[in-house]
This record gives sequence, C-alpha cells and structure tokens, in this order.
Amino acid sequence: MLLFSGVATVTGRKELTAIVAALVVLALALRFASLAFPSRSILISRELVSIASLVVFAALILVQVFRSGPITSYRIQGAIAVYLLLGLIWMVGYELVYQTVPGAFRFANGADEVTHHRHDLAYYSFITLTTIGYGDIVPAHPVARSLAMAEGLVGQLYPAILIARLVSMQIESRKKS
Repeated sequence: MLLFSGVATVTGRKELTAIVAALVVLALALRFASLAFPSRSILISRELVSIASLVVFAALILVQVFRSGPITSYRIQGAIAVYLLLGLIWMVGYELVYQTVPGAFRFANGADEVTHHRHDLAYYSFITLTTIGYGDIVPAHPVARSLAMAEGLVGQLYPAILIARLVSMQIESRKKS
C-alpha cells in the first residue's frame, strides 16, 4: 500500500510517475520472487529497491514541504511523514545487514536467528531514530553499528534542522505578505 500511495503522490508529472511506478513494480516483483525463489541475490535486490523507493518518496515529500509559501499543517504532516519514512529506510537497511551478515545484531531476549521477525528491526530502527536506545537489540557488526550511528545522528539533526528551516520559511512568508 505504501508503494501505491507513493505513486499516487506524483501522478501530475509523467516522467516522475513513470520512474516511481517502475520502482514500485520492481519492488513488488522482487518481493514476490523472494517468496517463490528465496535466494541471497533476490533478497539483496529486493531490499535495495525498497530502500530506493522509500528514499524517492521521502525526497518527493520534502520537495513539497520546502516549497515556497506559508507553512501549513500539511507541510508539518509531510515533514512527520518523512521522519517516519527515515525509520522505514533504516529498518530495510538493518534487514539487509541482518540477512547478509550472520550475527550482525544481538537480541537481549536470547532470540536466535530463527525467531527473529522483521518487526524487531522496525522497533530497533525507531528506537534508534529517536535515540531512546533501550539496549535490548545491539548492533554487533561494524556495518550494523555504522548504520545505527548514522540513524541516531539523523534522528537528532533532522528535527532540529527541519524546525529551523520551517521557522525561517514562515518568517519569510510573513514578510512577503
């Protein structure tokens, strides 16, 4: 549903719609292919295309958030949507690392590789993005640690920079009126 709603947001521009639709179709095809023919290359491709799709959606929303004009509740909602998309982007990144690097994460509850579920990494991503960090899931591999560190930095910098930018845009908008 997320992919289809992403395509719907860009329907006004033919080139952009075609690119986003192609990404969506490819992401869905790879998702079904990974179920029918589980292989490492399909899994990696699936996650990379998912990341690309989410990044494109976040960028398209940010373009609308930062366009000129007064700050509205829709812009604030768009900025929040981008923050949530950032969490999803990192979740997919963690899933990619988890699937390709054995032992990349340690789970405090003693769960082994078989009992892991994707929602565990969604939880971990948002806990890291908000910099809460309970410590029940720990990145053990350098790539996983690097991703977690980058997400924590973005989790701190995005809201600060976003608020500063939106305030300055609102001040500009009031000066022009």
